[in-house]
Amino acid sequence: MATFCLLTLLIAGVLSSLELVGCAQLSDEATLLAINEEFGIPGWGFNGSDFCSWPGIGCDLSNSTVEKLDLSRRFLGGNVTLISDLRALKRLDLSSNNFHGLIPPGFGNLSELEYLDLSMNKFGGPIPKELGGLRNLRALNLSNNLLTGEMPDELESLVKLQDLQVSSNHLNGSIPSWVGNLSSLKIFSAYENGLGGKIPDNLGVVGELQLLNLHSNQLEGPIPKSIFARGKLEVLILTQNQLNGAIPEEIGYCKSLSNVRIGNNNLIGNIPWTIGNASSLTYFEADNNNLSGKIVSDFAQCKNLTLLNLASNGFTGSVPAELGILGNLQELILYGNNLYGDISLSILACKNLNKLDLSNNRFNGSIPMEICNVSRLQYLLLGQNSLKGEIPHEIGNCVKLLQLHIGSNYLTGSIPPEIGHLKNLQISLNLSFNHLHGPLPPELGKLDKLVSLDVSNNQLSGAIPPDFRGMLSLIEVNFSNNLLTGPVPNFGPFQKSSNSSFLGNKGLCGEPLTLSCGSSSGPDREGYHHRVSYRVILAVIGSGLAVFVSVTVVVLLFMMRERQEKVAKAAGVPESETSDLPTIVAGNVFVDNLKQAIDLDAVVKATMKDANKLSCGTFSTVYKAIMPSGLILLVKRLKSVDRSIIHHQNKMIRELERLSRLCHDNLMQPIGFVIYEDVALLLHHYLPNGTLGQLLHEHTKKPEYEPDWPQRLSIAIGVAEGLAFLHHVAVIHLDISSGNVFLDANFNAVVGEVEISKLLDPSRGTASISAVAGSFGYIPPEYAYTMQVTAPGNVYSFGVILLEILTTRMPVDEVFDEGVDLVKWVHSAPARGETPEQILDARLSTVSFTWRKEMLAALKIALLCTDGIPAKRPKMKKVVEMLQEVKQN
Repeated sequence: MATFCLLTLLIAGVLSSLELVGCAQLSDEATLLAINEEFGIPGWGFNGSDFCSWPGIGCDLSNSTVEKLDLSRRFLGGNVTLISDLRALKRLDLSSNNFHGLIPPGFGNLSELEYLDLSMNKFGGPIPKELGGLRNLRALNLSNNLLTGEMPDELESLVKLQDLQVSSNHLNGSIPSWVGNLSSLKIFSAYENGLGGKIPDNLGVVGELQLLNLHSNQLEGPIPKSIFARGKLEVLILTQNQLNGAIPEEIGYCKSLSNVRIGNNNLIGNIPWTIGNASSLTYFEADNNNLSGKIVSDFAQCKNLTLLNLASNGFTGSVPAELGILGNLQELILYGNNLYGDISLSILACKNLNKLDLSNNRFNGSIPMEICNVSRLQYLLLGQNSLKGEIPHEIGNCVKLLQLHIGSNYLTGSIPPEIGHLKNLQISLNLSFNHLHGPLPPELGKLDKLVSLDVSNNQLSGAIPPDFRGMLSLIEVNFSNNLLTGPVPNFGPFQKSSNSSFLGNKGLCGEPLTLSCGSSSGPDREGYHHRVSYRVILAVIGSGLAVFVSVTVVVLLFMMRERQEKVAKAAGVPESETSDLPTIVAGNVFVDNLKQAIDLDAVVKATMKDANKLSCGTFSTVYKAIMPSGLILLVKRLKSVDRSIIHHQNKMIRELERLSRLCHDNLMQPIGFVIYEDVALLLHHYLPNGTLGQLLHEHTKKPEYEPDWPQRLSIAIGVAEGLAFLHHVAVIHLDISSGNVFLDANFNAVVGEVEISKLLDPSRGTASISAVAGSFGYIPPEYAYTMQVTAPGNVYSFGVILLEILTTRMPVDEVFDEGVDLVKWVHSAPARGETPEQILDARLSTVSFTWRKEMLAALKIALLCTDGIPAKRPKMKKVVEMLQEVKQN
C-alpha cells in the first residue's frame, strides 16, 4: 500500500510535503507490520491500534514517523534487515535477543540514527563498513556478539560518536589510530577480543575520554601518556594484556580518576608519586607485573581509596606508615613482594580494613598485640614471612575473622587458646611450618564453622583433644610432623583424611594410620582397657536410660492427648470436630519454649486442608499451619513409601532428635514431629519468603521481589555451605532443587528436606529406595544406571541450581529443544556459536562490569559442578571456597 501511494503521487506529479508525510506514515506502518510478521512481537498490531502506541515504539508527534524502536530483552530471533526501512529512526535498540547472521549493511542508510545498540546477540562476521554513513551517531554498542575481523576505517567518519563499545567479540588486528581522532569520544570499550599491537599514541589527545576498558586482549607496548593528557579520564582498565614500560607520571593529571586496573601485564618501574594527585581514586590494582621500588606514600592523599592491590611484584622496603590515615581502605593486598620490617602499627588504624594480605614477603618482626584493633578484619594472611615471637593472645579479639593464615614463619610458644573465640573462622586456620610447641588447645573444638585446619610441621605434643569433635564443619586436617601421641579420635573428618595428615607423629595410632592402638603394651595398654571398661559401663547405663525415657515419652503422650481433649471441651469445640481427626500415635516438640505454643491436633488438621498447601515435592508436601497461639509453622507431610514409617518409628524418632541438634544457619532443622497411621508430619519454623524456585521463576507476579545479582550470589553461597556441612557429617541429600531451598525473612537460603535421607525408608537408608531420588532436571546422569545417591550427585544438583540463578531459566524449559535440559543447553552453547555472556540473565549481567565478571566466574563453577563425569566435579567444600572467592574479588 505504501509503495502504491508513492507511485500514484509520482505519476500524478503532485507530491506535496503533506502527501509525503502521509506516505511516510503508511511506509512505517507497513514496515512494522512486516517486522511483526517476522518476529511475532506481543502487543503489536492488536485490533488496528495506532502503531505509535505499540510497545517499544516512539514516534515524532508532528508526523507520526517512527523515531524509536526498542525491542531489547525479548528473546527474539529472525531477519532484522526490514528495520533498515524505518528511515526516520533516531534510536534503535535490539540488545539482549537471539538475532544472528550478519549485521545488515542497510543499517548504514539510517542517516538520522543517534543511538544503535545491537549488544548481547549472535551477530557474526565483520562490522559493516556501511555503518560509517551514520554521521549523527552518538552511541554504538556491538558488544557481546560473534563479530570477527578488524574495526573498519569507515567508522572514522562518526565524528559525533561519544560511546563506542565492541567488547566480548572475536575482533583482531590493532586498535585503529582513527579512534584517537574521534573528538567527542567519552567511552571506548573493547575488552575481551583478540586485539594486538599498541594502544594508539593519540588516544585521548583530542577527545573527552572518560572510560577506557581494553582488558583481556593481546595489547603490547607502553600505556600512552595521551590518555591522561586532558585530565578527563575516570576509569582505566587494561588488565590481562602484554603491556610494558612504566606507569606514566601524567596519571596524576586526572583528578577524577576513580578506578585503575592494570594488573597482569609486564609493567616495570616505580609507581609515580603523582598518583597522589588523583584524589578521587577508589580502586588501584597493579598486581602481577614487574613493578619495583618502594610503595609510594602518596597513596595516602587518595582519601577515598578502598582497595590497593600491588601483589606479585618486586616492591621493597616497608609499608608506608602514611597509609594508616586511609579511613576508607578495605583491602590491602601486598603478597608476593620483597617487603620487610615490622607490620606497621599505623596500618591497624585503618578501621574499615577487611582484608590484610602481607603473605610471601620478608616481614621479620612479630605479630603486634594490637592486630585486632581493626574490628572489621575478616582475612588476616601473614604466611610465608620471617615473623618471630609468639602468637599474641589478643588474636582472640579478631572475632570477625573468616581466615587466619600465619604458617611458614618462625613463630614460637604455644597455640593461644583464645583462637577458640574466633567463632566465625570458617575458610581456614593455618599455623603450619613454625616452631610452636605444647599441647593442642581443646578450645579449638569450638570452631564449629572451620573447614580447614593445618597445624603440621611444628613441635606440638600430647593427644589430639576429644573436644575437636565439636568442629562439625571440618573437611581438611593436617597434624603431620609433630610430637603428638595417643589415638586419632574416631571422628568423621579425621577418619576420612589420608594417613599423610597424621604421619610424622611417632606416638599417634589408630585409623587412618596403619598402627593399631591395640598393638602397644605397658601402661598405655592398661589405660586402654580402663577406657574400654568405662565405655561398657556407660553403654549399660545408657541403655537403661533409653528404656526409662521411652516409657516416660509414652506416658507423656497419653497425658498430652488427654489434656488436649479437655482443652477442646473447655473451649466449646464440638466433639465431632476432634473425633474426625486420626489418632496420633506419637509426637513431640524438641524446643522447650515452643511446647506450649504448638498444638499437635491443630498441626494435623492444617495438613488436611488444600488451602494451606504451599508446595509439593518429590518426597513431601509442604503446608502452612497456624497454631491457636498464633505461632506459624511450616509442616512437611512425608509421602508414604512401602508403609515403612510405622514399622521403624523408634529409629525415625531418634534420627529426628539427632537432626534437631544438627545446627547450621543454612539447613532447615526439625523442631518437632507427629506420627499417625502411616503418615509422618515434620514441624519446622515458618519461612516467609517461600522458595528459591518461586523467587526466580514467579517474580513476574511480584516484580518488586526480583532478586539482584549480589542477593543471588549470597543465596548460592548459603546453599553451598549448607550442603558442604551435610557432606561433612556424612549426610547425602536426596532431593536438591530450587524448590527445596527456602528463604527466611532476610532472604537467606535454608536447605530443606534434609531429613528425607534418613526418614524416607529407615530400614534401608539411601542405598535403595522405591521412589526416584531427586526432582526432574536436577538428577545427575549417572543415577540412571547406578540408582545410587552420592555426594558428587549432590554437587551436580547444586550446579543446576547455580545455573538457574545465573540464567533465570527453569531446569526444564519449553524454550529448549526436545530432550534438552538446562545443563545440556548451557554446555552446548559453544556448539551453537553462543558466548558465555549470552547464557546469563542480561537484566543482571549488563548492569555493571563487576556483576558481569562475577556472573561469568560463577558460570565456570556451575559448569564444573555439572560435569558429566562425577569424579571431575569439585567437592562441595571446594565449591564454597570458589564462590566465596567470587564474592570477595
